[in-house]
Amino acid sequence: MRISRIATVCMSLMLGSSTVVAFSPSTTTCASRCTSTSLFSSYANVAESYINVAESTPRDLESFQQWATNCGVQQAQGFQLTTEDGMDFSVMTTENVPAGQPVLAIPANMILSASGCQQELFAMSNGGVQEAVSMMGRIGAGLSVSEFYLTLKLLVEYEKGGQSDYFPWLNSLPRLYYNAVSMTDFCYECLPPLVFRLSKEERLKFDNLLQVIQKVDVISEDLKREEGIIKWAFNAVHTRRLGDPGQEQFLVPMADMFNHGTETEVEIGFDEQGNCQAYTTVDVPAGSPLRRSYGSPTNPSPFFAQYGFLDETSPATFCKMMNIRSTPELVNLGFDFDRMLFYKDSGQISEEVWDVVLYDKVLATNPDVRQQFYEAHMNGNAETKEAIHQQFFLQTATEIKTHVDTFLNQLDELSNKAAGKSVEEHPRLPLILNHNNFVKSTFWKVKEFLDPMVAQAQAY
Repeated sequence: MRISRIATVCMSLMLGSSTVVAFSPSTTTCASRCTSTSLFSSYANVAESYINVAESTPRDLESFQQWATNCGVQQAQGFQLTTEDGMDFSVMTTENVPAGQPVLAIPANMILSASGCQQELFAMSNGGVQEAVSMMGRIGAGLSVSEFYLTLKLLVEYEKGGQSDYFPWLNSLPRLYYNAVSMTDFCYECLPPLVFRLSKEERLKFDNLLQVIQKVDVISEDLKREEGIIKWAFNAVHTRRLGDPGQEQFLVPMADMFNHGTETEVEIGFDEQGNCQAYTTVDVPAGSPLRRSYGSPTNPSPFFAQYGFLDETSPATFCKMMNIRSTPELVNLGFDFDRMLFYKDSGQISEEVWDVVLYDKVLATNPDVRQQFYEAHMNGNAETKEAIHQQFFLQTATEIKTHVDTFLNQLDELSNKAAGKSVEEHPRLPLILNHNNFVKSTFWKVKEFLDPMVAQAQAY
């Protein structure tokens, strides 16, 4: 995720209304820059300083912002961290910002990369870290190795307490999470099938971490037994990392403060020197949030499982058809969580849903027409596709209607199951119920859109 255009403009940041300052990458480490400041020294000599990961612990954003400035982070005028509850923070601008304007720059020496952490951890280890990584491959967790290095690095820094170069940043991170890893077992019983599956995948990642971390030799045996602290580090990495799946992963202090938005205002990239930059992609009025994309805006379920928030601005949601087995043909027809959509406001159904249901359900016993439909799709023969859709419209619409009605009943059952349960014991339940109600509202829109069509087709 490198953006050469930003490298070309060399990170000119507006630090005043008419002052433009060029960003010059530092040749010193973040630690050496910070230890010379009064801010960092106030932590460095306090061995008993530690990070309290209890969920009710306030986040120290003031010290973090001072530390970030001392370490070379540059912010455009108007860049501001804001909060409504003192627990969840985000970024906004108090000034008008035109499109293409750099708003944030973080020097490379502050950034934690998975590859850099790997080198550091291997150098510290007598083989334990390497053994843990080998074990991850054996248990099928090899795709999470980058996140493992970052998580283990946070745990190493955690044990240093106030002597950690990163203490002010670590002490500013959230303690309270609502994602799948933080849910109780009962919470899982209230999840619809897709979110349940995604949540179990997140929980498996954490269970794998708990297993392999016993092999490492760079943290204490006591810390290996502290599941709450390990979970805090895991959540910090999996909700704040930057980087495309399967590629290098990064933790970037201050850039990790941008919230997700369906409509985004900023993009983040890295220049050839490894410095991180954020710049606006649209004109942003004063008083507006600065948000980036965490992924597809048309499928909020992964956000709910991984990050623990409900994106109610999402224009659509996956149709929740979980009883279809993927095949290459279905993938070509659009069988994908991000394409098989029900639209929130209109109740309309994406073309991919109609295609997949017709092919997989309705034409399953009619192989000749099924093949004709598939070939028409692959060849771009819209006329033939439409003719087959018209011929089998009632059957296809009835299949979708049956799914919608069944899923609405299932959502009611899940909500009834949660009735009367203690929020103190299961603090994620309100968010789960909000998620279910959000999906339910969308499905009711689809029902209102679909029922008259089915009734009209039956009349003929």
